[in-house]
Amino acid sequence: MLIASLSLFRQPLNFVAVKWQTLIRVAGDPYRPELHYMRGPGPKWRAKYQASRLNRAL
Repeated sequence: MLIASLSLFRQPLNFVAVKWQTLIRVAGDPYRPELHYMRGPGPKWRAKYQASRLNRAL
C-alpha cells in the first residue's frame, strides 16, 4: 500500500522537478540574442542596391 502511494506521488513530483530544472537552465543561459542582432543593411549595401533600384524604375 505504501509503495503504491509513493509511486502516485513520484510522478507529479518528477514532473515538477523536470520543469524546475528546465527553468533554471534557461534562466542561467547567458546568451541574449537581443544584444547581438543585426540592425539592418549598412551604407555599402544601400549604395550597391540603391543604384539597381533606380535603374529598374526607369
